[in-house]
Amino acid sequence: MQRIALINYGSGNLRSAEKALIRAADGASEIVVTDDPEVIATADRVVLPGVGAFAACMAALEARDGVVEAMTEAVHGKGAPFLGICVGMQLLASRGLEFGETPGLDWIAGDVRKLGDGGDPAIKIPHMGWNSLSEVTGPPIFGGLKAGQPIYFTHSFAFFPKDSADVAAYVEHGARFPAAVARGNVAGVQFHPEKSQAVGLDLLARFLEWRP
Repeated sequence: MQRIALINYGSGNLRSAEKALIRAADGASEIVVTDDPEVIATADRVVLPGVGAFAACMAALEARDGVVEAMTEAVHGKGAPFLGICVGMQLLASRGLEFGETPGLDWIAGDVRKLGDGGDPAIKIPHMGWNSLSEVTGPPIFGGLKAGQPIYFTHSFAFFPKDSADVAAYVEHGARFPAAVARGNVAGVQFHPEKSQAVGLDLLARFLEWRP
């Protein structure tokens, strides 16, 4: 049975992500909530949840001794598939521009910027609730997503990769921004699959079977 390391660094959506992964796994995968570097480094797959401010989440992740190094070993050393959720996706960026500049993991080059920058000032921020995807490309993990399909968002910042080829799906809220990213065995979603009902569970199930 494959082991999924769900990274515990105090994220507010940790338990809801755990419940959704357990449901999507349907007994075929072991979901382990952990900050143990040895468990993470040897995991078959890694999931990084996240809600809140970029800088605070990055600081909390780095405060867990050896966790970032273990994630890097699992994902880039062993090739374990990785999924970042909401701020967990944003932390893939080179830097976050929320409350100053904060370095990210830099696994996918790009910046995390505030929604509405250069867009319609009348658009409500935070972007919260159900919204439909405007475009979907990307690897098989996103095969269940379709343009026009509603999924659940709650955020004020978004990740804009430097290379548009790293964007797997877009959504519109005042302006178009990435709803999902992917590069190699690394994927991330700005929306919350754990709150997106059947669509979200399908995505998690696809992640558990994804062979990048």
